[in-house]
This record gives sequence, C-alpha cells and structure tokens, in this order.
Amino acid sequence: MPKSEFLREAAARGFIFQCTDMEALDAAMQSGPVGGYIGFDPTADSLHVGSLIQIMMLRLLHRHGHRAVALVGGGTAKIGDPSFREEARKLMTQETIATNLRGVESCLRQFLPLGAGPKDALLTNNADWLDRLSYIDLLRDVGIHFSVNRMLSFDSVRSRLEREQGLTFLEFNYSILQSYDFRELNSRHGVTLQMGGSDQWGNIVSGIDLVRRMNGAQVFGLTTPLLTTSSGAKMGKTAQGAVWLSPLRLPVFDYWQFWRNVEDADVGRFLKLFTDLPVAECDRLATLGGAEIN
Repeated sequence: MPKSEFLREAAARGFIFQCTDMEALDAAMQSGPVGGYIGFDPTADSLHVGSLIQIMMLRLLHRHGHRAVALVGGGTAKIGDPSFREEARKLMTQETIATNLRGVESCLRQFLPLGAGPKDALLTNNADWLDRLSYIDLLRDVGIHFSVNRMLSFDSVRSRLEREQGLTFLEFNYSILQSYDFRELNSRHGVTLQMGGSDQWGNIVSGIDLVRRMNGAQVFGLTTPLLTTSSGAKMGKTAQGAVWLSPLRLPVFDYWQFWRNVEDADVGRFLKLFTDLPVAECDRLATLGGAEIN
C-alpha cells in the first residue's frame, strides 16, 4: 500500500490501473508537491461522463496539495487522437476548435479551481508551443528519439493496421506531439506525472521516455481503468447518447437522472470515483439495499 496520501486514497477509491514506478512516485509525493497533468482534446464543445474519472483524479490530486494541470489540446486537435479508432477523425476548422476549447474549459471549471495562483489548478493549451514548432525542429530535436518499430507495436496503432484500415501519416504523428507536451510541461511548469485512461498507456510511456532523454528528468505515468457498469455497458453511454457535462448539451435534471438510475451494484464504486465523500461512507452506503439505497 502506498504511503503518500494521494496515492493511498487514489488506490482506495479505485483510480489506479497502472503505474510506471509506484515506489518512486510514492517517494516523490512524500517529499513534496508533485505536478501532474491530464490532457483533454476538444473534440466537442463539452466533455462527457467518460472524461469525469480523469477530472476527478485531477481534483483528488489538487485536494492533496499537489499541482493539478489540465491540458487542453488546441494544437493536437488539429490532428485528432487515432487511439483505438476505426477510422481517422474529420479535421476541424480553427473556429470549431476555438468553440470547443471554450466549452471544455467551462466543463473543467465546474470541478477544478482553475487559476494562476500557487494553490490553483492550472489550465494550459498545447497550441502555445505546438503552433510555434517548426517541422524541421520537430524532426531534428524530437523525431530522433522515436523508434518507428516501437510505435508500430502500440495496441492503438496495431489494432488499426490489423484491421487493414490504415493509419495516416498525420495521425501517426499524434503520439510524438503528445510526448512533446509532457516534455514542455516538465520544462515550463516542473510537471513530473502524466495521468490518463488505460488506453493512453502507450502514449504516456513514450512521453516519459522523451522527457528523460531530452530533459534528463525522472517522470512518471499513472493510468485509470476504463469503466463499465456492472451489466457491462460502457460508462457514460445511454440509449439517448453521451451524458454531457455541460448543461447547454444536457439538462441538469437529465444529468441527475443518469446518476439516479445507476445500478445498485455500482453505487459504492461510483461514489468513490465521482464524489468527495469519505471512502468509509461510500462503503457504508454500498451495503444498503432496496428503498434505503434509493
């Protein structure tokens, strides 16, 4: 069991799926505040419940006195994450990306105290550095550290190739740019931890390797499990579609009703992940049944 307060509570709540070096990360968190980030690509003008476990992870990191950094992908949105997709994303216009960025920021502000103060969570945009990066600089300074053989071994890439659906050169660069994000956040803000869903493991490991090679820094990766309900359904999906976090996309009552309709078997687990209630209280509520749990 980890000794640092954040990792101990994150484990108790069910946030942790994989970690690149749990012992070293635990030691770093015991010695002082650690900067950790999660990236959110603005593929729509709102995030949805599928992103909420990542947001709550950042919220927990902040509550334990560490520096929570939310990175919005204003730069990478111009390419689109190909991870585990059956086909390439349609390219968005600059206007659409700008609109989506405003919507994503609004969603994040509902859960995180974003600001510029030392005790605030930090909001960053990778367009700040990716838009200024020349192609030749990318090839010389960053590309030299990447092995194509290794990139082809990633599950997200291999699954596309095995289905003979192809992967464009544009998409293939996404992992490189995401890795470069980690390097920039480490250089600019001292961030040493990247977090994300388990489907991001390959990209996270690539970022760690790049930061170590270019900055000589010790950095870490931590992933959360991909959630399904007890009946096997994908978390955040309903017959009506995605459960959006923005009230402009989904009425507040419908959002409340989604959580009200959670299966009884999922109540304890979801209370731990999606609320700030003490773990012991979540466990107590999970033991209730029938009218009591309602």
